[in-house]
Amino acid sequence: MAETIETENKKSAIKDFISTIPFNKIGIKDLMSFEKTPRNLLIAVVTVSFLAMFVIGVAIYLMHGHHAYNVTREHPWGLLIAVYIFFVVSSTGLCIVGSLGDVFKFKDYELISKRAIFGSIVTILAGFAVIAFEIGHPVTMMVYNILSPGLTSAIWWMGTLYGLYLTFMIIEFVFLLKHDMKMARIFGLTGLLVGLAAHSNLGSVFGFLNARPISNGVFYPTYFILTAFITGIFIAFIIMGLRYRLEFPEEVKKMLTGLAKIQALLISILIFFVTWKMLTDIYGGMPNRAEVAVHILGSWTFWAEVVLAMLIPLVVILKDMGKSHVLLFWVSLSGMVGIFFMRYNLVHDTQLKPLQMLKKTEYQLPPEWVQYFPSATEIMISLGGLGLCMLMYWAGTKMFNLDEETH
Repeated sequence: MAETIETENKKSAIKDFISTIPFNKIGIKDLMSFEKTPRNLLIAVVTVSFLAMFVIGVAIYLMHGHHAYNVTREHPWGLLIAVYIFFVVSSTGLCIVGSLGDVFKFKDYELISKRAIFGSIVTILAGFAVIAFEIGHPVTMMVYNILSPGLTSAIWWMGTLYGLYLTFMIIEFVFLLKHDMKMARIFGLTGLLVGLAAHSNLGSVFGFLNARPISNGVFYPTYFILTAFITGIFIAFIIMGLRYRLEFPEEVKKMLTGLAKIQALLISILIFFVTWKMLTDIYGGMPNRAEVAVHILGSWTFWAEVVLAMLIPLVVILKDMGKSHVLLFWVSLSGMVGIFFMRYNLVHDTQLKPLQMLKKTEYQLPPEWVQYFPSATEIMISLGGLGLCMLMYWAGTKMFNLDEETH
């Protein structure tokens, strides 16, 4: 009897906790209510178009399976893997930016805490939506993830840690909405640590590839954390630029200037990392690594990554130490394009060199570089993931108060 009463009390406490979460009830009409400026209409049309592409892409995938993708046995990881990494990197980066205010108590960055944490939830959900149609059997994966855990598998740890990370981020966001900063800090710090572990583990998925010398090693587990923070700051500029329509109040300018200075340091470190990574790959002419590095240096996608995500942002920030906030908004947009190429290059470059290098028959040509270009279905699902991200964030701005409040 006592146990029954205790159980009922717990259920009642949980119900009361959930019922006191502040939010606005919204419907389709609320989502459609926005100022009909050319910019807003363009964003709305792009979002709806991406969502339509997602539906079409998923329908084609459900009809044809992986035959709808241009992946092969020689190039098994395609665009959807790269886009998944793009979204989860963005999520971890936003988590780091959000933690500056609500976890580490830097007052200037509390302005963006709720938006960044909500953005981290939205981006990882978009990543899960994309990867669900690459896995093949996502429901079976979740079932056997629990029933038969692969403790020696980096991919098992990645899925498990990201699941825990999402849970902690949602709990932290709820406490932020309820203005319980003590609990938000506890779950925020826990979520940050789990998120960093998950993200470095995602890097280890590439670092553990013994058959791919271009990736194998300790570089990627640390590189992923660095580029996540850089990505989070790019998105922070985009989020605040859209929020204030590029007319920033003084306190926001102060925060963005601080973020820009951090970004300059991080990009400088990234350039240092990438330079030495390429030099050590090429030096000594190690088979299956040196020639791949030289091939990468000759690709336009690599230089798109370098110019858009590293050189242009660094030059603009150093020009006046991050005070050109409007210009940095546009630079951050181009920087996110560079970040996409960074993720795409990571996945594609790993598989450039064919594993079978010898002729098996007399009339067989020697293997050459592995060629890959995403199919229309892969592109539609990937853009659809971006559409889902935009829709969820827009719905969140309607449902929750994401601005800092004084209490």
